[in-house]
Amino acid sequence: MPFVQIYYREGLLNKEELKRGSNCIHYSLIEHFNIPEDDYFHMCLPYPSNHFFYDPDYLLEGDNKRSDKIMHISITCASGRTINQKRKLYHSIGEAIHQHLNISKADIFITLNESSVENWSFGQGIAQMIKMTEGRE
Repeated sequence: MPFVQIYYREGLLNKEELKRGSNCIHYSLIEHFNIPEDDYFHMCLPYPSNHFFYDPDYLLEGDNKRSDKIMHISITCASGRTINQKRKLYHSIGEAIHQHLNISKADIFITLNESSVENWSFGQGIAQMIKMTEGRE
């Protein structure tokens, strides 16, 4: 049930590259968070280059620096994943985007926002995840 928002500088990615980046994130979520393949909800949000302010090296190791290719990936999902799963997810997304889009791993900024299942509706005014978990209690 992750909902992914991908923020990137206008002009950085074309339509095909956006889809490729989205797929990198989605397949990492399938592999490390064990989500169903059809649980796919991504929104790509370009921003003007003068609308994102950041420190070029905050908490980066070595001589790495962020560039104007910085991408913010915000993932909202249910809670319950282990720290190890989260570490593997971040690593997998960074590697895949670097490999498929040639964006430095230093430019891939990921936030994970956990939300309990009662805070989700996938449409129709129904809390589908509550209905799914009620049968297990």
